[in-house]
Amino acid sequence: MEKEGLPEYSKSQLALRNGQDKPQVWVAYKGYIYDVSDSRLWKRGMHYEHWAGQDLTEELKDAPHSDSVFSRFPVIGILYVNHNL
Repeated sequence: MEKEGLPEYSKSQLALRNGQDKPQVWVAYKGYIYDVSDSRLWKRGMHYEHWAGQDLTEELKDAPHSDSVFSRFPVIGILYVNHNL
């Protein structure tokens, strides 16, 4: 997947898309941000013990499914990480 042309969002911008603060429900995985708003599994901003508005890269290692689940959702941006902090 190509990151070129996708908007960048910070972790704080991602955190607002948690299913409670704004109507969008987003999660990040391996640097990409996915819109999971239409998923019945994320309706309240939580999917099992995972919260929306966060980077789930590390958490998915313990999931009972592969990362192919993200192919169902649109990529809406990339997660900007400032390494200078």
